[in-house]
Amino acid sequence: MSHTWIVTVLCVIAATIAYVGWNFIRIRKMPEGTAEMVEMAAIIRSGANAFMKTEYKTIVIVVALIALGLSLFVEKTSGITFIIGAAMSSCACVLGMKSATYANVRTANKARESMSIGETVKVALCGGSISGLSVQAFGMLGLVAVQLVWSGVNHQTDGSGLLVKLGGINASVMRVSTYSLGCSMVAMFNRVAGGNYTKAADISADILGKIRNNLPEDDSRIPNVIADFIGDNVNDIAGNCSDLLESFVATMSATIMIAVILFQKFGIEQMFNPTVIFPIVLAGSGLLSCLVGMLFANVKKMGSDPSHELNLATWISAGLTMILGLVASWLIFGKIDAAILETYGWRASWLSPWICAALGLASGVAIGSITEYYTSSDYKPTRKLAEMAPEGDAFVITKGDAIGSRSCLPPIVLIGIALFLSGRIGGTYGIAVASLGMLAFVGTTVSIDAFGPIADNAGGLAESCHLPSDVRVITDKLDAVGNTTAAIGKGFAIGSAAFATVSLIVSYVGNYTPANADMILNIASFTVVAGAIIGGALVEYFCAILTDNTIESAREMADEGDKLLSMPGVMEGKVRPDYNRMIQMATQGALRKMLFPSVLAMLIPVLGGFVFGVEFVGGLLIGATIVAIPRAIFMGNSGGTFDNAKKYIESGSLEGHGKGSPAHKSAVTGDTVGDTRKDVVGVALDIFIKTMSTVANTLVNVFRNFTIIR
Repeated sequence: MSHTWIVTVLCVIAATIAYVGWNFIRIRKMPEGTAEMVEMAAIIRSGANAFMKTEYKTIVIVVALIALGLSLFVEKTSGITFIIGAAMSSCACVLGMKSATYANVRTANKARESMSIGETVKVALCGGSISGLSVQAFGMLGLVAVQLVWSGVNHQTDGSGLLVKLGGINASVMRVSTYSLGCSMVAMFNRVAGGNYTKAADISADILGKIRNNLPEDDSRIPNVIADFIGDNVNDIAGNCSDLLESFVATMSATIMIAVILFQKFGIEQMFNPTVIFPIVLAGSGLLSCLVGMLFANVKKMGSDPSHELNLATWISAGLTMILGLVASWLIFGKIDAAILETYGWRASWLSPWICAALGLASGVAIGSITEYYTSSDYKPTRKLAEMAPEGDAFVITKGDAIGSRSCLPPIVLIGIALFLSGRIGGTYGIAVASLGMLAFVGTTVSIDAFGPIADNAGGLAESCHLPSDVRVITDKLDAVGNTTAAIGKGFAIGSAAFATVSLIVSYVGNYTPANADMILNIASFTVVAGAIIGGALVEYFCAILTDNTIESAREMADEGDKLLSMPGVMEGKVRPDYNRMIQMATQGALRKMLFPSVLAMLIPVLGGFVFGVEFVGGLLIGATIVAIPRAIFMGNSGGTFDNAKKYIESGSLEGHGKGSPAHKSAVTGDTVGDTRKDVVGVALDIFIKTMSTVANTLVNVFRNFTIIR
């Protein structure tokens, strides 16, 4: 039965990858537009490719060293699966970035040729679907390949490294864990480096254009503008792809690991294979649903309301995921005796996993709606912030902070309730399945999220290539929708990270708990409390590093941009500024500053485990998670509110205060503060806690064998 399910899922993956390839070819064949558009698009593509090539020179070295260490000292095949995880994550993010750099100019050109919002939306969504479907397809492909090559997951503890033999290593579980770790490591590098790149360029361009020289946004005279366009692709596309792929894989891995832990506790043979295969089948059901949702959006004739069309694709994917998940739950668990299911803590018999998945999915959709309320200019919070702008910078910053803080409670209450109900209905396995339920239709979520930066780039190209103003009206409408979808995507990423991290912590505690004992981490223990306090403080330290790095790079780029802008003929539009100089600065600054914070997330649990032991690391993970989740929500939502309040004023919606006014400049200051929050710190925090949890799961048996202070 397991083999049949795996083959079926593999067929869905193959069909999805074929569809992705067809879309990529279709995008490439579309015309790019005027000669100036072709030139600008080529510069953006070249800069994005150069950044990724340079970044991966470092990533390849780090991957090789970690893979060697895992194979030598932990489990001999784990280095290979670590490399597979890194490769799958890299494939998704590189393909997503390349498709976006082709789709941006073609979206602008479609607006120029058709003057139709509906037709333009389809081009941007086509580019976004390549990113989204690649995330889910490649994430699953690697995990399924690992299962097929090494004959699935078993409950035997037979693993050892090439040089060191440790007790209690389950080779099949270790392969799953290190596959997830490979995805985590690439995600961390991409988010940290990509965030620094894009926000250093964006902030410096805003300071240089809007504040120092009163130039329009995306004006081609501003040297930093092209680097900003490139940053949208290397962070908002490539970084986001690897981020969500890592969450998706982490939840599947955690569910599989918990299935093994539960078998070791209860020893019920007929529950082992079903609980191991269900997360893969649920994820496959979600992938098929996303494929249907994206096909529907591709075929359907779109109207003048992009939000409606994008929401419809989301609801189709989510609804079909739940229907297929219900069928899968019945087929896999329906024939198992109810008394056996109750032993696992399942209070609703075979329906329990499906109910938990539905709770996770509903939480994800609700968190997206809450994020939209607090960040969209269609609602009261963002409009209230815009109304504060005439009072000055201090009022904008203070009000934005208050909105960000207020926005933390509703999604966190939702996450807490969903976790509690999942645990009550489905036990520890139910918590992991709820996490996966939220991410089961991640292909559609990322597709719609990627729509945002593609539309943003299209609008920027329309401005910098001097297209007619009515073209910019279309791209601005898409950009406004894209800002909301991007904010929702960030909320979804943070919510999914919370679920994924809780699942990984449960798995971690189960991995060091004796087989016949309950999985308990004693929070009254001084060891656990010490770890929790330090874990929380490390989150703040991580935030400070990323903020310092970004603002330092932005200052350097703004000063250099001033020099280039003052060269004869540049301000007059007769001479192009040296875009390559700015691209080079953004690349060098981002890559120079990415290594320390990225490695920090991997080193913290390693040092804590070797010195203080497994319980200290458990506390470390809990403390970091409790601090990071509200911090990430605050960062993402306050940043999104700042951004959309600025755009609200720029659209002329605040009477008497348009572009260039003192109120607008105050809103730009708020947006500059928010840029680092939402696109650097907030999005990196979720990877920070997931990476620490994945490292801890991978090395828990090493910590049990080697601890300095016992």
